[in-house]
Amino acid sequence: MKHTLAVLFCSALPLLAAADGRLLATGGASSLEGAAGGGITPWAVLAGYGEAGECGATAFATRVDSQDYRLDVTGAALAWDNRVELSFARQRLDISSLHLPDSSLNQDIFGLKVRLFGDLLYDQLPQVSLGVQHKQQQNFLIPELVGARRDQDTEAYVQASRLLLGGAFGYNLLLNGGVRYSRANQLGLLGFGGDANDQHEVLAEASLAVLFNPRWVLGVEYRQKPDNLGFAQENDWSDVFVGYFPNKHLALVLAWAQLGDIAGQSNQNGPYLSVQGSF
Repeated sequence: MKHTLAVLFCSALPLLAAADGRLLATGGASSLEGAAGGGITPWAVLAGYGEAGECGATAFATRVDSQDYRLDVTGAALAWDNRVELSFARQRLDISSLHLPDSSLNQDIFGLKVRLFGDLLYDQLPQVSLGVQHKQQQNFLIPELVGARRDQDTEAYVQASRLLLGGAFGYNLLLNGGVRYSRANQLGLLGFGGDANDQHEVLAEASLAVLFNPRWVLGVEYRQKPDNLGFAQENDWSDVFVGYFPNKHLALVLAWAQLGDIAGQSNQNGPYLSVQGSF
């Protein structure tokens, strides 16, 4: 009950967060599903820069343009005590180029992340966090027609993150790896489960980032994907990104995303741009 009241208080007064204890960029950016971390995969870090007894909050907007689609995502996250993070993301995938009954696929994602143990920098153990995301696909006609079994589902993930000071030829190096238990088709935009497979799978995710100075980050990400729908193959995702953190209130991420085949359309690769504000 005390933590609930604290979170409500922080949401009403976000500017009171001290946000001085954590190093610049260690709050990460916002992932496509709303949790703090990279772009296509979360990290074990929590949103914002709040330390023990403090709160942190973020809001973000992201666009990914591929050859045939455009994905727009907006969302926000709130963290308390550097222990618990709540997040929300709304996704809209523009599929108007396919001339189908619906011009877009939409999804809402509600997330909870809890730091289990360790610390990104100051503990002998890496920071390890457990996350849960409940996803609700909002217009199920097209996913159902192509074989998806359900319009909502809950998935879980575990991530471990470590910042190695001077770990890359004198530059700081961030390593992140984790697993996800999921059956989401294209993050859930094409529903969950399918005619080819309807079981949750354990899927790998990983990130590596080099902090060339406190404000500039260069990294790569990888995300394994399930392949549940018989009508089209679903490929793993990867990207190369550059992050700019001018201060603790703003983060800009530009990436080249390689998304492979999506809903029968091949070579869905293109630019990724995300803007995040932190409080």
